[in-house]
Amino acid sequence: MNYQKTAQQIIDNIGGKDNISHIEHCSTRLRFTLKDDGKVNKAALETIEGVIGVRHNVQCQVIIGNEVVEVYEEVLKLVGDTVMTSTEEPKKNRKIGAILLDFVISIFQPLVPALAGGGILKSLLMLASLTGLMNDQSQTYQILNLIGGASLYFLPILVAMTTAKKMKVNQLVAVSIAGAMILPDLTVMLADGAKFLSFNIENIAYASQVFPAILTILFYAYVERFFTKYSFKSIRIFFVPMMSMLITVPIGLLILGPLGYNVGSVFSGAIISLYSTVGWVATALLAAILPLMVVTGMHKAMIPYAVSSMSELGAELLYLPASLAHNIAESGACFAVSLKTKDKDLRSTAISAGISALFGITEPALYGVTIIHKRVLMAVMSASLVGGALAGILAIKAFALVGPGLASITMFADPSGGANLKWAFVVFGVSFVVAFLAAFFLYKDAETVEKSTATKSNNSIEFLTSPVKGQVVPLSEVQDEVFSSGMVGKGVAIIPEEGMLYAPENGEVTTVFETKHAIGMKLSNGAELLFHIGLDTVQMKGNGFEAFVEAGDQVKQGDPLIKFNIVAIQESGFDPIVICVVTNGDRFDVQTFNETQRVTNDSDVLSINTI
Repeated sequence: MNYQKTAQQIIDNIGGKDNISHIEHCSTRLRFTLKDDGKVNKAALETIEGVIGVRHNVQCQVIIGNEVVEVYEEVLKLVGDTVMTSTEEPKKNRKIGAILLDFVISIFQPLVPALAGGGILKSLLMLASLTGLMNDQSQTYQILNLIGGASLYFLPILVAMTTAKKMKVNQLVAVSIAGAMILPDLTVMLADGAKFLSFNIENIAYASQVFPAILTILFYAYVERFFTKYSFKSIRIFFVPMMSMLITVPIGLLILGPLGYNVGSVFSGAIISLYSTVGWVATALLAAILPLMVVTGMHKAMIPYAVSSMSELGAELLYLPASLAHNIAESGACFAVSLKTKDKDLRSTAISAGISALFGITEPALYGVTIIHKRVLMAVMSASLVGGALAGILAIKAFALVGPGLASITMFADPSGGANLKWAFVVFGVSFVVAFLAAFFLYKDAETVEKSTATKSNNSIEFLTSPVKGQVVPLSEVQDEVFSSGMVGKGVAIIPEEGMLYAPENGEVTTVFETKHAIGMKLSNGAELLFHIGLDTVQMKGNGFEAFVEAGDQVKQGDPLIKFNIVAIQESGFDPIVICVVTNGDRFDVQTFNETQRVTNDSDVLSINTI
């Protein structure tokens, strides 16, 4: 992969570097917060070399896979540091839920590498102690254990950095504020009963705490902006930080710190209460829906809970055990598909994705195999349900915040004994085997109509080429129940790359809608077609559309029918997806080709055979 070329193409298709408000990456995805979401060309993004998939909800998430760091670095070279420091807000009105989720992801996602690295080191030490390879009383062990626990101990400082970065205020001042709250001397004073201006300060050990730091730095952000606005420029360099620390730290100790501490306790307590009440069912259900959560990026909403649980309890007993079942189920299903399929490209993808999932990285499996094959998705969700239920029944706990997989299995090493790790291996094995068997028996290569049995000269059958260039998606995935349910008819949908609709076969134009967003055709075998450009685009009243034909015109395959402006559709807030359905499908056997594939105007997408 040419990382620089991939990075440049990604930037071009999200509206250019000036459209980027914030950028970060996780283990497999570039995550963009954009000023104008309407400038994203999702179809073009999905065709870029190295891009596995695109998800655009709270953030624009471009899934790269294992080479995400290299692409991220090239993106940074091209856009510079302006996206990290810009104070310009996105030009859009977002729901409060979307804003909160974006905030949570931006704060907690960058913490994962540090917490994962330290957590795995500690889990390896636990395993070495359990097996007798190291004496847990030796100074070497103690030093390594302190190194592994450093990221968790200094969690308030790490959170202060990410929160300050998101709020676009001085990170070093934020670190100083959070650092003041965990100073050893201050901790001793709090234990002895400290007061500030005659007000009692609650005795709380802020090391390893998350929410006190977040609330305190949020308050600091507004304090800094206030003094930056009203202080003299000549003294701003020292006056603003001084006043910010002078005001924020006491307020943090007296009000925000205790409030955040209680929020964290309630948060973790609620999850534990749910787990205690529902038991293994919670782990099973979470594992089963994780494929859908990961695809949409909603699994990131679990990170605050996992981080809080690690800091409060030193372990996590719901999300990570469920993730173990799901990750390994993805691997087992992919390996089954690789053995079952006759498609060489799919076999290669499935093997590579299966290996990645085995080590805890599931996006290649999800986007390359699972989501685009419903039977595989059924197998993965079923196996995840079984593995998650087993993890819940056995009550396994995770001691490191990292994606569960073969290389990180030591995250389940319990210092109190080896049973937890043993049961984790059991969940690992069961999830893999159940997914493998389920996928092996459920999966079938897509059935196709053999063109050798019929030709286009046969009046009873018609093969339709794609009316537009782009990415074919199943009709069931269209975000409009009228089409996705098959209510209008059977057919396909295409995410367009170019704004031109062509005749897919010879026939007669029966209808051209006044708004030009839809057109009807009739083929020689009597099949009636409807082409619908975009969802709800009737509201555009013809703007951005140009028709080249009228009702009654005879057209040949490849003749241009309608020109449409993809950018104008997106900027109007509509989905530009093109839908092609057979409206009198009860008289025909309609089969689809090349679902989930990129097609041109020479690619067949439908066959229509008279019953």
